[in-house]
Amino acid sequence: MAQTIKEVKALLATITDVEELDNHELNADSRKGVQQSIAQRRKQLLKEQEIIQHYQVMNKYENELLERHPEALICGIDEVGRGPLAGPVVACAVILNPGHQYLGLDDSKKVSAVKRELLNQQLKEGVLDYAYGIASAEEIDQLNIYNATKVAMERAIAQLKHQPDHLLIDAMTLDNSIPQTSIIKGDAKSVSIAAASIMAKEYRDTLMKEIAEAYPGYDFDKNVGYGTKAHLEGLNQLGITPYHRKSFEPVKSML
Repeated sequence: MAQTIKEVKALLATITDVEELDNHELNADSRKGVQQSIAQRRKQLLKEQEIIQHYQVMNKYENELLERHPEALICGIDEVGRGPLAGPVVACAVILNPGHQYLGLDDSKKVSAVKRELLNQQLKEGVLDYAYGIASAEEIDQLNIYNATKVAMERAIAQLKHQPDHLLIDAMTLDNSIPQTSIIKGDAKSVSIAAASIMAKEYRDTLMKEIAEAYPGYDFDKNVGYGTKAHLEGLNQLGITPYHRKSFEPVKSML
């Protein structure tokens, strides 16, 4: 008796390799439902393969460092919140655990909100060490956003329980004695920086939702401080909050 389509799908779900799928006896079953199920499973496996390969590529900088220093603690650092009109800039420093595999890690802007939340939870539970650093809107006004970002990154490093041996930083160079590599678009090229990008984004988004409760009317929970239409309308109607960056336009012109 031929297997039902439901049974076929259950069997296909146990196949984890494209070559195994291509050689399976089910390919001889000419039923349309079976062939569609095989095609769907093949597409899934190819996508999973692509994600794994991408993750391996994103380990390039880490692997090169570990080849020279197998015990090195490599710390990825990234920031979020350089562009908004309101809220702090938040940096995260992350030291990944040995044997890590957080599939789907990428620049936080490329990852869906649902996937980002899941990855953030996995990272918080699994990494060897992580810490956040914050520079306030007031500090951004005093120092400028570039230098405030540096301050936030240094604060994140200082909060780590483990002293890193090497820093991988997204497009920044820090004024400290720790060996470091600055990588342009590092959040898309290094798993360590991508992890920091995800965690910083989730932390800051949560912070902006808390600020939204204290200062309703600016839509902070949705725009996280960026100059959306609703945010600008809130500024015009309600004025400037302590979380607004007074050196950023149009806030600067409103003073």
